[in-house]
Amino acid sequence: MVDRVLAAVRTGPGRTELCEFPMPDPDEDSALLEVEVAGICGTDVKMYATPPTAAPVIMGHENAGVISRAGRRFTERKGVGEGDRVFVEHYVGCFHCEWCHAGEYRHCALTDWRTNPDARRYGYTSADNPGRLWGGFAQYMYLPWNAVVHKVPDGVSAELAGLVTPLSNGIEWALRAGRVGHGSTVLVQGPGQQGLSQVVAAKQAGASLIIVTGTARDAARLALAEELGADAVIDVEREDPLARVLQLTGGRGVDTVLDCTSGAGTAPLLLGIDALRRREGIMVTQGELAAFPDFPLKKLTEKAITLASARGHGYRAVELALGVLASGRFPLERLATHTFGLGQVDHAIRTLAGETGEDAIHISLSPWKEQA
Repeated sequence: MVDRVLAAVRTGPGRTELCEFPMPDPDEDSALLEVEVAGICGTDVKMYATPPTAAPVIMGHENAGVISRAGRRFTERKGVGEGDRVFVEHYVGCFHCEWCHAGEYRHCALTDWRTNPDARRYGYTSADNPGRLWGGFAQYMYLPWNAVVHKVPDGVSAELAGLVTPLSNGIEWALRAGRVGHGSTVLVQGPGQQGLSQVVAAKQAGASLIIVTGTARDAARLALAEELGADAVIDVEREDPLARVLQLTGGRGVDTVLDCTSGAGTAPLLLGIDALRRREGIMVTQGELAAFPDFPLKKLTEKAITLASARGHGYRAVELALGVLASGRFPLERLATHTFGLGQVDHAIRTLAGETGEDAIHISLSPWKEQA
């Protein structure tokens, strides 16, 4: 095994440098992951442009790879061993607080980088911390005893495993937060990787009507949404989206709105509130707006709408996502549009941000890809 690890390190706003780190020596409770794929999402775009810390960070929080070395107690605790392909969640909980005992380690203070400057979370933690390899934009990643790993089913390639995070988020937000189930009518706003994943989740759950909105530049994505199970798509620049939703639902409106239009302003939220049925509909939003001074709270309460927050995923959602990938029921490989190497991290993030003119849905970083 090599004794040095190559990694792409965020060293400042919009700046990445290739650095070498010493290979960690895992003890009985830890392991090393040879990273095959690290996915890139919209959060990476924001964190790259405006880092929350000046510390050097190896980004990459959507990680899959092969266990390269593992201590005895790690393998006993996790049920995986050397040579197994696994997906690693980005949360690193304490596993003794009330949230962890409830299975909600995503809310644990130990992994909450927003409130805890010493938090551990893959893609967010300083490379100055013990273990150092705390992100997937590296050839290897350090796995402590409290890393959350899932064995990837046979037949699921590393490239497909790279889609687990957006797919598990889609399952979590649609099924748990949005309570989508058999016979539900659903409006998905935005055909990005999260929106398309929610189409899959809603279809798998038995929704009777799935509507997806987008703009003219989303034409190819809207077509893909139909391939993944959407019953209707709406170009909001060409037709009145509310009128179309009401037409499709016989004037009733939808049961659930899943808003994936991060950064698109207040219009999608206002549309979602109007598109929900008269009583007890649910809107799930990522909540990216810093302020909404004219928020229609009166209309929200009159319609008894539940406003839910889309935030991460739980263990069960990841397991379900892996099952969907293994089933081959959906052409999910169509979501994986781009792959870059470590030397192309800056270009990869800017591509997803829309700065290069390429239409990227989900981008994967391959640390072993020939450097450019």
